[in-house]
Order: sequence, then structure tokens, then C-alpha cells
Amino acid sequence: MKNTSTPVWYSKRSYLHFDMPVCAAKAYKIATNSSSVAKHAFFPFISYSFQLTKLDRDISTGKLYRKPKPRGVAYSSHIDSHIYAYYASQLSTLYEQEIIKLGLNESVLAFRKLDGKSNIHFADDAFNYVRKIEECSVIALDFSKFFDTLDHEILKVEWCKLLGVVRLPKDHFNVFRSLSQFSTVDRDKLFKTFGISQYTPKANGRERICLPLEFRNKVRVAGLITPNPNGEKGIPQGSPISALLSNIYMISFDQEMKKYVDTIGGKYFRYCDDMLFIVPPQYKKMIESLANSKITALKVQINKEKTEIRDFKYQDNKLCSFDENGKQKPLQYLGFLFDGHSVFLRSTALARYSEKMKGGVKLAKKTMDKENKIRQSKGELEQEQLYKRKLHKLYSYRGKRNFLSYGYRAAKIMKSNSIKKQLKPLWQRFQDELLK
Repeated sequence: MKNTSTPVWYSKRSYLHFDMPVCAAKAYKIATNSSSVAKHAFFPFISYSFQLTKLDRDISTGKLYRKPKPRGVAYSSHIDSHIYAYYASQLSTLYEQEIIKLGLNESVLAFRKLDGKSNIHFADDAFNYVRKIEECSVIALDFSKFFDTLDHEILKVEWCKLLGVVRLPKDHFNVFRSLSQFSTVDRDKLFKTFGISQYTPKANGRERICLPLEFRNKVRVAGLITPNPNGEKGIPQGSPISALLSNIYMISFDQEMKKYVDTIGGKYFRYCDDMLFIVPPQYKKMIESLANSKITALKVQINKEKTEIRDFKYQDNKLCSFDENGKQKPLQYLGFLFDGHSVFLRSTALARYSEKMKGGVKLAKKTMDKENKIRQSKGELEQEQLYKRKLHKLYSYRGKRNFLSYGYRAAKIMKSNSIKKQLKPLWQRFQDELLK
């Protein structure tokens, strides 16, 4: 419990939706009443999309280029979110018990509380295992549009297995149905209909998007609701239970793959939709074939562009990583590169940091100039320096949650001097930008 009255699964949500926010006591009363949940009418998710610009490297030329990457977001209503969170907490306990029983505790890594471990630790564990067994092959596979392609029947079967039942109880079935037959409403169209600003949605004391009657007439009847575009596949990625369900979906696959990999003296890791198999070289083709076969049975797809096969073997008394053409090429895993002896950050991540940092400093200078003009107009003294505290928080190692502090944390955990060398010039670039 967070305190004497707040369940650990309860989180206060302040966004605007079709219903109003509720206190912990009311959320608990609704979510824990199985009869109420079994009859609950879930609202559509509110969705919107935005465009990210991702830096990528051209394979043929080796040059960096900007690659547009659309990203969709969907979020559930207040009561719906609390119900999802409560059922996620119940299923999570059963899931943890199951994977420990199946010996999967060190193989399944994402969406779990593992003693404060992060992707840095998971990548370090994999690289250290390669160093330990030395010459081996590593097969890295990645699902394509994972959440959008989950098969509803397979999910229901795995959900039943976890509960130890043949059919889902009525409350669980209603939660399952709300996610498999989910619908969405486009946020921009919705806000336009009700004259809501996306920048100040709670202006004039607004606490919800509309009243129930308005929802029926101006949303449902007006045709603003869109059903799941994937039909019999896919669940929304934005609910508090979706990440856990993706792990539950994979239980049988994880069990079968780990069992086989163990018999050949290998290691299996899965971080959400990223799978990694570390096996003796003679088994690499067999593992790739078996994994693809099992994945086909899961009715999801592999992203072939992200498939990597690396052979680790000695050259000049040093363990090196080679691609299928015999060319030295590092393994990429969870944002890190490993060449057999050293760990690096991806060059695209370094370039992305530099670009963001330069843009941030430039914006801060523009803001300072604007404020100085206002000061001049009032006959006041100009601001002598930039507001450096915020810039340091965002772009220097002094900040707690930014790329540089993450990089130095990774270097410490992985004992990587190569990462430190990559990061050192970034600090100087930041200083140079401040002085321009």
C-alpha cells in the first residue's frame, strides 16, 4: 500500500476523458467488485498520433539521415484505467509465480520489477555470457508491430492457463473483451467537436469531455468511434494491463524456447519483442528455424530488417563479432553495440543527443534575447547569463534523467571505457554551444 488508504495499483490520472477522475477509495470499490466489472461498459480509448524524427544510418553509404517515425498514443478513461490496473496487479502475481516455476525468471526481462535492473543490466548480462562461453553464435530477432498482431484466441488461452480455468470468469472475460474489441476516438476530432483546446483542455474548470447524453449524441451517433482496425488481432498499447498481457501471451513460447536452448548449452533472453539466443555455433541455423516456426504458430511476424546473426570467434587472440558474410560487425542489443570485447553506444544515439542539445541551447538563447528586449523596453538591466541550470539538467551528466547521465551510468555498470570515450566529446560540445 502507498499509505493506509491507497492501493499500490492506484495512480491518480489528471487527463481529460469521458468520465471524471475518482479517488482511491471509489476506484478500489469498483475495480474489486467482480460483479460490477463483469457488467462494466468500457469507454473507447482516446487516440492521437505524432511524428518523431529518428536518426538512422544508410547501410550502403554509412551516412546518417532523418527517418520519420509516426507514433500512436491511446489512453483509457479513468475508471477503465483503474480496472485495468487492478487486474494487472492480480495477474502479475500469478505470472511471476508461473515464470519462476518454469525457470523463466532470468529469461523474460521486460515489464517486470527485477531488483531495480534496467536494459543496461540486461544487455550487460547477455554480453558477459558471450564473454564467458567465448566462441558462440547469437541470433537476435525482433517482432514486427507486436501489440497490433497479438491473436485474441491465443491470448485468451494463455490467460485461462494462468488462472487455471477452462473459461475466463465473467469479470476477466469482460476485461479481455474490452481490449480485444477495443475502439478509439480521435482526440483532435473529439476536441474540435466540443470546442476544447489541446493545449489547455481543462480551461474554464472543465473536468470531463462531455456528459453521457452528449457522448451518445455527439460521439457515438456522430460516428466518431472507430473499432479495432486489426479485427481479430491486436490490443491497445496504452492500457495499464497491455504490457503484462504481452508477456502472458508469450509464456508457452518462452517455455519451449528456453527448454530447447538449455539442452544445447545456450542462453535465451526476451525483452518485450526483442529475442536473443546465445548458442554454440553449430546450432545457429537450427535455432533460427525453430524460433521462426514457433513464431509463425504464435501468429505474429518477425521484422526481418532487424534480424541479426553474429558469430563470435577469436581473431589475433581477441574475441570478435562477425556477420554472416564474415565481416567484423558488432551485435546490437537494447541500444548497445558489442564487438566481442568492448561495449559502445550506438552512433545514432550520440548524433541524436547532439542535435537535441544544440536545438535546446539555441532555444534557450532565443528565450533570453526575447526577455532582454522586454527588460530593455521597461528600462531594466539585461539578463547577464543563460538559465544554465535547466540546460545542465537536460544535457549534462549533472542531470539525473538525460542521455549523458544514462550513458555514464551504463559505462559504470558495464565497466566500459569505450562508452566513456564516446561521451567525453559530448560534454565539450555542450560547453562550446553555451559559449557561441
